[in-house]
Amino acid sequence: MRELRGALIGCGFFARNQMHAWAGIPGVSIVALCDRDAARLDDMGESFAVAARFTDAAAMLREVRPDFVDIATTAPSHRALVELAASLAIPAICQKPFAPTMDDARAMVEACERAGVPLMVHENFRWQSPIRAVRRCLASGEIGAPFFGRVSFRSAYDVYAGQPYLAEGERFIVEDLGIHALDIARFLFGDVTRITARTRRVNPRIRGEDVATMLLDHEAGFASVVDCSYATRLETERFPQTLIEIDGSEGTIRLDEGYRLTVTGPDGTRHEDVSPPLLPWASRPWHNIQESVALIQAHWAQALRAGTEPDTSGRDNLKTLALVEAAYLSAAAGSSLDPREV
Repeated sequence: MRELRGALIGCGFFARNQMHAWAGIPGVSIVALCDRDAARLDDMGESFAVAARFTDAAAMLREVRPDFVDIATTAPSHRALVELAASLAIPAICQKPFAPTMDDARAMVEACERAGVPLMVHENFRWQSPIRAVRRCLASGEIGAPFFGRVSFRSAYDVYAGQPYLAEGERFIVEDLGIHALDIARFLFGDVTRITARTRRVNPRIRGEDVATMLLDHEAGFASVVDCSYATRLETERFPQTLIEIDGSEGTIRLDEGYRLTVTGPDGTRHEDVSPPLLPWASRPWHNIQESVALIQAHWAQALRAGTEPDTSGRDNLKTLALVEAAYLSAAAGSSLDPREV
């Protein structure tokens, strides 16, 4: 097994999950860190025993020459960093949202393709083990041909405490959370030919939208609903669980609260607990997302070693990002759009 030396750019809130996940993958090590905030950089370096620390990404990549770079910064910096990695022929895994504009995203994909280096987007929700359990049930054919789907994420969890910038942007839930739910819809039901979206802001203390409802028409010939909310107070706080409903010609699949999977088919109904494991470094309720980080990063390492295209490649993620852009345009115009034309 080929040893992989990685470098991480961005030592913020979520990057600790990525560092823990890299540490648990055999044959992978993060050998260098970069952040413009020296105090934050040193804190991460001490926590994970990484001695090589840089405040300049170009200097780090040129000096260290890692086998890959993990870009864990915010979206406005992604294009420059991905193009830097491509210019040095260094494979890159990039945090979502992939880019602030479709033009930036396409330029990043094209830069890596011209350089012949892999590019993957850290779109991890489809890697959650409960979501993958749903995909396996659907692929088995036991509920027949699907004709309706729903992907739902509704919560009142205070996400602003750990990530205060989420309250400050003109865009919020579709760009930050809806992007995951839209990618799950693509993962389960296939690509989309049309999207109709409605958004609103319920919380007066934030700038962007915190509720979104989206209707998707899929190439497979049926519709799904994707709904997201950070303004929904429930008896039991579900964060960060994604609930799923699928109706098929021969039965149904339901992923309900508490990671309870129910499959009803011609032979009756069965129940399964598909709760994600609590990894040694993880904590509830984040353990679902933290497990998906470990799984997607293990997939990246496997793809690098095998020379195969990762599932959430930059090219694939253009379709998910186009859905986000089309959702905002649809909500603003009050009409439906074809995301392939964005």
